[in-house]
Amino acid sequence: MTGGKIKIQDNFWSYYRDLIRTEVIPYQWKILNDDIDVNIERERKDDSIPNEKSHAIENFKIAAGLKSGSHYGWVFQDSDVYKWLEAVAYSLAERMDENLKILADGVVDLIGAAQEEDGYLNTYFTIAAPERKFKRLSESHELYCAGHFFEAAAAYYEAAGNEKVLQIACKLADCIDSHFGSDKGKNHGYDGHEEIEIGLMCLYRLTGEKRYLNLSNYFLYIRGTDPGFFEMQKKEDKEKSPLIEGMDRWPLSYYQIHKPLPEQDTAEGHAVRLVYMCTAMADVAAITKDGKLLSACKRIWRNIVDKRMYITGGIGSTVLGESFTFDYDLPNDTMYCETCASVGLIFFARRMLENEVKGEYGDVMERALYNTVLSGMALDGRHFFYVNPLEAVPECSEKDPGKSHVKCVRPEWLGCACCPPNLARLLASLEKYIYLQKGNAIYANLFMNCEGIFETSDGTFTVKQKTNYPWEGAVCFSLNCEGKTPVIFGIRIPQWADDYSIMINRQVVNAEIKDGYIYIHQNFKDDEIILNFTMKVEKWYAHPNVRSDIGKVAITRGPLVYCMESIDNGPHLHLMFLDENTKFSYRFHEEVLGGAVIIEADGYMREPGTEDRTALYQKSGPAGKVRRKVIKWIPYYAWANRGMNEMQVWIRQALSFL
Repeated sequence: MTGGKIKIQDNFWSYYRDLIRTEVIPYQWKILNDDIDVNIERERKDDSIPNEKSHAIENFKIAAGLKSGSHYGWVFQDSDVYKWLEAVAYSLAERMDENLKILADGVVDLIGAAQEEDGYLNTYFTIAAPERKFKRLSESHELYCAGHFFEAAAAYYEAAGNEKVLQIACKLADCIDSHFGSDKGKNHGYDGHEEIEIGLMCLYRLTGEKRYLNLSNYFLYIRGTDPGFFEMQKKEDKEKSPLIEGMDRWPLSYYQIHKPLPEQDTAEGHAVRLVYMCTAMADVAAITKDGKLLSACKRIWRNIVDKRMYITGGIGSTVLGESFTFDYDLPNDTMYCETCASVGLIFFARRMLENEVKGEYGDVMERALYNTVLSGMALDGRHFFYVNPLEAVPECSEKDPGKSHVKCVRPEWLGCACCPPNLARLLASLEKYIYLQKGNAIYANLFMNCEGIFETSDGTFTVKQKTNYPWEGAVCFSLNCEGKTPVIFGIRIPQWADDYSIMINRQVVNAEIKDGYIYIHQNFKDDEIILNFTMKVEKWYAHPNVRSDIGKVAITRGPLVYCMESIDNGPHLHLMFLDENTKFSYRFHEEVLGGAVIIEADGYMREPGTEDRTALYQKSGPAGKVRRKVIKWIPYYAWANRGMNEMQVWIRQALSFL
């Protein structure tokens, strides 16, 4: 946790946070109530995905007995409402809006009205299948929805002081605690989609109720100890139709139940489930000092970032199961890289920082945040990506069934609407990720204009950041401590930063890097630290076992990954290439994509169709004329904001391409 009060006043990030408050939250509210005519797209070609409407608020009204009707949508449709409420909570914490608070209080009242007498809360099972509660956990998402409500309830209680939302959450948690556990007669199962473990930890941190910590720990440790549990439940429920079609085709690793959690060492299965599981493991480990859980987290982390993560911070290599596949399998045009998965990776990274302060966790947090997460939302706050590709061609997405999930423009909304509100709640709570406090030690993990106030052992410590990051590399920290005890101030040095300088009160100093941080230990009295990163354009090469990227480079500047779009470069991006000694130039363009640094370089283009290239295959070398061409790159997060066109991150670098 941050341990302090943070206020963000940053040109770059305030734009997005204002967008969440003024566009995303009201827009989603209208969708949840079916009050707006939008095109809800299926995230891939799958007719089983419900996309006629949201109906989420109506489901609660029906469950509460306020309306008559049937449940519509996924069995986890309730979670859309909970994530909306959580985003509202963080928005209100930043800036109180009485009208929005009244609206959210009404939602809390509606949730309470839908809750059953024993504390059970899930509109699908209350309305459509009360006899199937907790009986098909591989598909039901009952505990998943509960976890999201716990997160929302904790956030809303802290932001708005709403006692009722906390009472509803605790009543539901007590209900689940009465049904699940190792005691004889209780359900010895777990949800197919991890999330409740995170939510229970939020309730524990807020209330101090140890039963919630123990229940979260139970759900983690029971997972994978009885791999036949889901099949047993299915057989006992064999006369019933599936809650979600096709879920029975996935292997045990899809659910992370192929072995007990402390024994797992690779990132397997559904990417979002995996990082939610690891977030909870790291959270519990930080509280209980459980070395087994932390060791498993470290092994899985290493596997993700060393062998299964895209340069953009995206994870999930295949549309089939939205899953990881195997080491170094990172295709650019058929991958998944779900927005939720990168959101979850940031959750995981932050919790790992609470266990051990290592810069690599902040590095991954920064990379996923500035690239894949931001890519998930258009600059207007009303269009969203579920999938974040590294290469996209409109004709391929339209005509290749294996690429139907790769959209070249962001839909207005999605049939499975998990990503937009997930992105919203993350950006609305960005304060949680900037700093980390451990006693009298304060660590700066992210760079943006903000003010922080921290209570130390004998006084108040304040720190102000001033920067034009990510466009410029200078970061100024103004620090002051009222107490007499020295404070340890650590600053993350990004992994991309080869060159940097540091001055304390205008004096250049040499500071040793330890685990990715530099440290200044003193009693700060109106002191100033200026850190200056040299932000140059860099070329990155993939590991040789990444087959998709052999002979290619990716372009970055600072924390931003860059990409090419055909609107700037013309069609057939795959025919463009660079030589090894290419020189780059860059300039900030205020009028482009809301203001962005654009990169240019001299490269080459092979003409795709010339008269001497009529045969599909030929014995001689590649035909077609090659011409010099100025190639332009934009920040990856901003692609697909100017209409339908091609996009590509990796570009060839080889004269042999001639």
